[in-house]
Amino acid sequence: MAAQSRAIPIVLTRPAEQGARFAVELHDRFGDAIRVIQSPLLAPRYLQPHISGGAWTAVIFTSATAVAAFEQIWPSAGVLPRKAYCVGDRTAKAARDAGFAAVSAKGDAAALSALVLGARESGPLLHLRGQDTVGNIARQLVLAGIETDEAIVYAEVPQNLSEEARTALAATAPVILPVFSPRTAMILTRELTGARLVAPVFAVAFSPAVADALGAAGTAGLFVARRPDAPSMLAAIGEALIAAQVA
Repeated sequence: MAAQSRAIPIVLTRPAEQGARFAVELHDRFGDAIRVIQSPLLAPRYLQPHISGGAWTAVIFTSATAVAAFEQIWPSAGVLPRKAYCVGDRTAKAARDAGFAAVSAKGDAAALSALVLGARESGPLLHLRGQDTVGNIARQLVLAGIETDEAIVYAEVPQNLSEEARTALAATAPVILPVFSPRTAMILTRELTGARLVAPVFAVAFSPAVADALGAAGTAGLFVARRPDAPSMLAAIGEALIAAQVA
């Protein structure tokens, strides 16, 4: 995309590590047409759960943060199976880097449950997850007849919008807000309520569930990724960018 006379601010509210990676993808895709502002609304805090027993046949990861948390608690976690079912490609890559033989569901919690059921796992399985989760995968699998245990390996602590983000939102230029989770969406709407919001906001939701949680946060427009993956999110941000440039 050609450079514009006015770079559009994109406020990234993802946790710092994921936000930094996605910022690289944004710059590769849109170049000087954008200005990325990092403002994580969640920060991970790794926990030390007691993980023992369980002749598990595979583990389940629903985020790359869960993989990072697993690496933090190792070797106290004991010997776990190396097979891992992962919600998406990014999580699967993190799991492979951590030594797992990982397979990606390339989607959301429903896709991950379908992947495990389709693999005809006998179980028991172990879901390493965050304190707040979407989809209740363990319960779905148990109801389907597959014994599944859970271990909460991290919590995500809410953060305030950064001063740079607040400054952009208080200006008159359009701002693009990509949002990747319902919980982040709820924190963001609360933060926007307390901010001096002047800028037209173009919100971009990772999924319909995120869009529902955003409510009226997208004052100038709301775009929803066609699939819950990075390429679809980049495409939706591209649509928002075009709308912001003519606003």
